[in-house]
Amino acid sequence: MKIVDVIKQRDKPILSFEIIPPKRGDNIQDIFKVVDSLMEFSPSFINVTKHANEVEYLETGAKVVKLIVNKRPGTVGISAALKNRYKVDVVPHLLCVGFNKYQLEDILIDLNYLGIENVFIIRGDRNKYNFEDPNEYKYASFLVKQISDLNKGIYVSPTKNNHFTDFCIGVAGYPEKHFESPNLEKDLEYLKLKIDLGAEFIITQMFFDVAYYKNFVDKIRKLGIDAPVIPGLKPVVSKKSLYNIPKSFFINIPKELVEEFDDAKTPRDEFNVGVKHTINMIEELLVEGVPGIHIFTMGKGEAVKSVLKEFQNVF
Repeated sequence: MKIVDVIKQRDKPILSFEIIPPKRGDNIQDIFKVVDSLMEFSPSFINVTKHANEVEYLETGAKVVKLIVNKRPGTVGISAALKNRYKVDVVPHLLCVGFNKYQLEDILIDLNYLGIENVFIIRGDRNKYNFEDPNEYKYASFLVKQISDLNKGIYVSPTKNNHFTDFCIGVAGYPEKHFESPNLEKDLEYLKLKIDLGAEFIITQMFFDVAYYKNFVDKIRKLGIDAPVIPGLKPVVSKKSLYNIPKSFFINIPKELVEEFDDAKTPRDEFNVGVKHTINMIEELLVEGVPGIHIFTMGKGEAVKSVLKEFQNVF
């Protein structure tokens, strides 16, 4: 079912999880172990992230071979496996970096054949190892338009028949702005463009102060964006992770939370601080009337379970 329809039909907030495909060579059973432990909470959908193709150079005797590789392949396959195993809606990520518009169309056709109705679109972060293709999109809005066109039977590759797809498109929102945007207002202009082009729901980047979410929603509503905004949360249960997150995601950690982690004496104390903070944020968000809660599991279920045990029958 489309995510926007699930939200409309439910009389209480929805719950969803995000998982990361295993590294190349690892086993999907690791994913199943995490999801098995979380299905008791009846998620409405599971997001499966996508990772960009990268360039590697392999020495083979006297030659050096340039390879285009993906270190975490399997997004489509994992989505299909989860849908089949758990009878749950899945929302695979699609990203622009490392893929051209023709490859993306092939992925969308596969997803359509699998009966997957929802996709989540991000641009992806470029680094020096990414393979650049002249047919690669520079911005996520172009991919949103491609999918909206496909929903109208307009393909990027020539076709004799024009079967319509019917994807529900989700996009990312950044309560503290995307790190490349000069300011939040400019970032929200790009978000509105994606909504105008056909995106129907928003999942936010993680944040650690509910005030950022409230300010974000207030600003986009004033811009005329009425799409549901699902807050994305990550339970951080170690001081090391807390200090590393701003380096990768360019977000602010509240002073009080940093002090609580600094005062923790043991790893279990750190775990409890992180779980408690996440519980407090969910309670505050539920009071705000959010359409749901989206949790970034990062492939680990213990912290998520500890948080959600406090919300039995809420979702």
